[in-house]
Amino acid sequence: MDFDEYRAYDATGLAKLVADKQVSSAELLSVARERAAAVNPRINAIVRDIPASAPDDRSGPFAGVPFLIKDLGQDYAGIPTSAGSRALMSRPAAEHATVVRRWIDAGLVIFGKTNTPEFGTKGITEPVAWGPARNPWDLSRTPGGSSGGSAAAVAAGIVPCAGANDGGGSIRIPAASCGLVGLKPGRGLVPSGPETAESMHGAAVQGVVTRTVRDTAAMLDVLSGGEPWGPYSPAVPAESFASCVGADPGKLRIGVRVPSAINPAPHPEAVAAVAATVGALTELGHHVEELPHAPFDDAALARDFLLTWFVYTAWELAEAKRLTGAGDDLFERDTLIMAALGRATSSVEYVAAVQRRHEHTRRLSTFFESHDLLLTPTLATLPPRIGEFDLPGVVQHAADALIKTRTASLLRYTKIVDDMVDKNLGWVPYTQLANITGRPAISLPLHWTAEGLPLGVQFVAPLAGESLLLKLAAQLEQQLPWTDRVAPV
Repeated sequence: MDFDEYRAYDATGLAKLVADKQVSSAELLSVARERAAAVNPRINAIVRDIPASAPDDRSGPFAGVPFLIKDLGQDYAGIPTSAGSRALMSRPAAEHATVVRRWIDAGLVIFGKTNTPEFGTKGITEPVAWGPARNPWDLSRTPGGSSGGSAAAVAAGIVPCAGANDGGGSIRIPAASCGLVGLKPGRGLVPSGPETAESMHGAAVQGVVTRTVRDTAAMLDVLSGGEPWGPYSPAVPAESFASCVGADPGKLRIGVRVPSAINPAPHPEAVAAVAATVGALTELGHHVEELPHAPFDDAALARDFLLTWFVYTAWELAEAKRLTGAGDDLFERDTLIMAALGRATSSVEYVAAVQRRHEHTRRLSTFFESHDLLLTPTLATLPPRIGEFDLPGVVQHAADALIKTRTASLLRYTKIVDDMVDKNLGWVPYTQLANITGRPAISLPLHWTAEGLPLGVQFVAPLAGESLLLKLAAQLEQQLPWTDRVAPV
């Protein structure tokens, strides 16, 4: 099998070839490794090799299909999980994460780990530890984050799908940036163990980025369901998620909101992406209406999200120091700034922000009383260029001085915090809603710019709405097909 033939199949299709003995799993792994050798030096998607063989006696729905996992939250026993940090690059994982075990049991051949920003704290993937990942559609731009390495690898054709996770948009942002499907499951449906009960109070979840809706659905069948040490016994639907692909979603009531409090005037291409989607939805017979106001307080939600994010970063940094004995010199400046802001947050402020999640959830639930889905852009701008969010030199020096003197918490009273908010959330103001409220959401690659750059749109569903999202996604995949598009890298 050559690369062109390999690239023509999704993971489901490759698994069928293996099952029918038309190709061996060893042959697929060889093609994947050859493709990685050819393109990874340019996109820097894979940062760590995992020794892998591909015996033909594997079983499971994806038996013999090459696969990559994210170097954050997806531990592979005996292999370090760096989380994009220099401090953790040499500490091997003690055991497989539950999702990794489920992928292995499904027959996937895991042969590498993918690039991610330090602790997954950014929507771009430019860690000091590994260097920036690059977008296969435009090497000057980011593939998004924090699952940027996984998205770049899939878009470049190294693998048909790859492991990802999402605490503020980290599946959907790179999917939108790289022309892929990215489903964030609802809270509790996919396990986070065994080391973690639920990450970020359930805001962060495990999943994949894929090229096709049917791969996303079949992967959710592999991943969903509780674990003995988990905090929940999730309600998994009687019908498989794979069976939703091709099923009629019915005539849906969809509310559309494009402006946001953080970015009131999104890029014209983001507007065009939604307009194209609305046109397709209308042709399919769905009722779509523009919302005069967001169905939640998006400015307040952004503040609450960032407050909890900074505190969580402070904990992650402290935990990494405890495990490794690392000093500040092994962590990035931006991470140290966010951690300092987190430590400067009082426990009362933190609990208040977590408690307010219920207010955001109730407002969104009220919206779903009259609508089936919420439609937004996934990104408010084009994917930023590599290095675009680097702090100016004078600000870097000032921050370094405050960090060195242990007075970095004073940064909360400077313009640097506003700048971090504007830069880090200004281009992705839509994705945090689903994390804070625990609702499922999906990004679909329904728009390309004239220059050939993909830009996704997002659908947010009510509780247990994964099946509905998959039904509609498959319908739109037929209406506005994207799988024949190939990144130029």
